[in-house]
Amino acid sequence: MILHCSHKLASKLPGVSSVPLEETSPLGGWHGHLFSMDRRQCVMFCHDATRYALFVPGLRKEDFAALGERWFRPLYLATLALCGCPDVQIKKVELALGPMRFDTATDRSVQGSLRVARQDMEAWVNSVPNVMDVDALKVSRWLNERPTTVYGKWLWPDKAML
Repeated sequence: MILHCSHKLASKLPGVSSVPLEETSPLGGWHGHLFSMDRRQCVMFCHDATRYALFVPGLRKEDFAALGERWFRPLYLATLALCGCPDVQIKKVELALGPMRFDTATDRSVQGSLRVARQDMEAWVNSVPNVMDVDALKVSRWLNERPTTVYGKWLWPDKAML
């Protein structure tokens, strides 16, 4: 699986390729962006084709070394389960994910979807005094239950991902 990183996120990760990598996963690629909320480092992921979004709050320097295995994979599989994905299909997805590879080849359309998702999420969690009190699973689910557009066509990320 390939994570196309913003420059901010790429500066925190080890082994980021400056050359675009070829996607071999049947699940497709993802984009990732690092930003700050309440002076904490947060990462948002967005699937290239479906605009399925995941939010991880409060990462520390040592967390970036295992971003794929420790943070992305469990959150992704948990959100799929919340969307009603059958256990058999979740196991297939887990096997298909493979190791996470990083490059800096980004797509402006997906980056725009990430920006909109971030703005919506920040407005939604505005009532929470500290970003560390936010439930990443709940926010990620909420992000995927809202309609979004991909090249002018309306799409529901949770339904498109299933």
